Amino acid sequence: MSTIEDLIDRMRGYLEPEEVQQVRRAYYFAEQAHDGQRRRSGEHYVTHPLAVATILANMHMDHHSLMAAMLHDVIEDTPVTKEALAKQFGDTVADLVDGVSKLTQIHFEDKALAQAENFQKMALAMARDIRVILVKLADRLHNMRTLGALRPDKKRRIARETLDIYAPIAGRLGINTIRTELEDLGFAGMHPMRYERLKRAVQSGKGNRKQVIREIQQALQACLETDELPGKVIGREKHLLSLYRKMKERRKSFSDIMDVYGFRIVTDKVDSCYRILGAIHNLYKPIPGRFKDYIAIPKANGYQSLHTSLIGMNGLPIEVQIRTREMESMANNGIAAHWLYKKSSRQKEPSSGMTGASHARARQWVKGLLEMQQRAGDSLEFIENVKLDLFPDEVYVFTPKGAIMEMPSGATPVDFAYAVHTDVGNSCVAARINRRLSPLSTVLESGQSVEIITAPSARPSLAWLSFVTTAKARSAIRHYVKSQHRTESVSLGKRLLNKALDNYGKQYDDIAKPNIQALLTEFQYQNEQDLLEAIGLGNRVAFGIARALINESETSETPLENESSNSKLAISGTEGMVISYARCCHPIPGDPVLGHISSGRGIVIHMDNCRNIAELRNDSDRCIALEWTESVKGDFTVVLRVEAEHQKGFIAELASLITEADANIEKITTEERDAKVVMVNIELGVQNRVHLARVMRRMRSLSNISRLVRARR
Repeated sequence: MSTIEDLIDRMRGYLEPEEVQQVRRAYYFAEQAHDGQRRRSGEHYVTHPLAVATILANMHMDHHSLMAAMLHDVIEDTPVTKEALAKQFGDTVADLVDGVSKLTQIHFEDKALAQAENFQKMALAMARDIRVILVKLADRLHNMRTLGALRPDKKRRIARETLDIYAPIAGRLGINTIRTELEDLGFAGMHPMRYERLKRAVQSGKGNRKQVIREIQQALQACLETDELPGKVIGREKHLLSLYRKMKERRKSFSDIMDVYGFRIVTDKVDSCYRILGAIHNLYKPIPGRFKDYIAIPKANGYQSLHTSLIGMNGLPIEVQIRTREMESMANNGIAAHWLYKKSSRQKEPSSGMTGASHARARQWVKGLLEMQQRAGDSLEFIENVKLDLFPDEVYVFTPKGAIMEMPSGATPVDFAYAVHTDVGNSCVAARINRRLSPLSTVLESGQSVEIITAPSARPSLAWLSFVTTAKARSAIRHYVKSQHRTESVSLGKRLLNKALDNYGKQYDDIAKPNIQALLTEFQYQNEQDLLEAIGLGNRVAFGIARALINESETSETPLENESSNSKLAISGTEGMVISYARCCHPIPGDPVLGHISSGRGIVIHMDNCRNIAELRNDSDRCIALEWTESVKGDFTVVLRVEAEHQKGFIAELASLITEADANIEKITTEERDAKVVMVNIELGVQNRVHLARVMRRMRSLSNISRLVRARR
């Protein structure tokens, strides 16, 4: 077990004496604060923060991070406040500790909500200082190492959270040493029996593999020496969760997966990497299509290396990674690789010790987290978006100007558009992939050039949610739809309220603000928009609100019997999602229509003679007279039922006539009544009754049609 003196010996190798002393002081403060507290394993509690600090010291983290590691549970588990910590150790350390601390003062209904809220709090703290997540990862790593003392159900819950959130975050930030250990410990916590069986299988297989590994390693090393190339060949161990996933995904046995031998070659500079690649390709035959150059195009987390697969001696498959020493450090420690404390880190910007590339990538990712957090409806939606964003694989595509964009595997042009800018995503209408028009749902592949076509009047479609893969695109679409829905609901709500107030000879803008405020207080609404939205969605009846507002005005006004009370609400077809068209009768412009205010949906429009609205017609609060405006635009669905004599090519001829009449076929189904007669149901998109009549005239020109009617349920 590590002691404070062991940690001090590590820190002396890269920290200044006064900085080491500050970490020591933080340790004694934590020891005193946690006095009397013990872990589930029975150890003194201070052993945990000491272990967390040791993990960070092995990554050469700065003294502020080590002090925060020592104190990370003080706010959460002891009476010490953030203000007291700031007074003792400064604002930087206090902010780091507060960012890692859970929201203990709030009671949550379930564990999932608590997890989501705590992660959201930590994400906001990460935006201010990326070191928050590094302290949290070290904390989680030590907790996973000591998981054995917990109940089985708690073990599984913590292991699942680790595999879902913390291991992918470590991978996203390029800290593979922590990622692989978290994954294996999470695997052991989730599936202890599978873990043990796989572990024993790997250990028993090592004896058989040692000789083969040694021979291949010696052959690769001899190849480098012959060509006078600097480099060290290292055998690469597969970690257990990776083996388990490959067995499941590829449906292969343990022996098939273990037959692949992995090696890493670490050299001095980039030029040597490519020269070594040529040398080993000359030694063993490369497998076509299995070479990846992550040096020229790094992964999203900053990882760089050359990957190649070869057929070695006796036909054995070999995987080789070639990288420089700096790339090796980056692959293992990610953004923490170069965080050697410097004088400049005393300045306001805490991340000045990071390399430019890793700093920029980490900041970009955290910026993306903040955008998702701002658009998410709640913390549970936010954490689901984060899980989506922690993708394991990338594809690399090009913008029209030749810039490289990293996208997750399975990404579409819509994901690409939102990656460029939210406004581009919101206004995209089409895409060109390699200069050819392609559907927005097309899955992108590495090396493609993608151009997004936008239109000022375009807006996101809910249908996009069925194929987008990035969290940014998903959260942006949902946010836009929600805000658009609210805007449309508020607008409709005001129109409905004005129509109801017409009966009293007033308009909403004529009502005194104090009277409106009194009504908001009575119905417990935050503001006028919330009230109008409730009316537009049908959750409040406009006539009831109108009566209440008139009573608040302290007048003896009664409804007026005039033309305005019988006025109809005009429908233009551009109201959006708060107005829908009944699927029982499919009303179109030109039809006499009646509206029913449905709770949560807004106005549902029926044809005036629809049977389904007959019972609701007498409910004056819920039924509303409607009329189409002259400028109504758009395509409206109508269903036609055709009875015809069965002839070869009839459906094709019918479809051709409909297309010539500028109507759009949305759906077509057929049913045979007997050997000679066929019934065809066609869903069409038409502009109005005049357009529908023109389409039906064309269809009746077919001699074998015996009956053509507009269908209703």
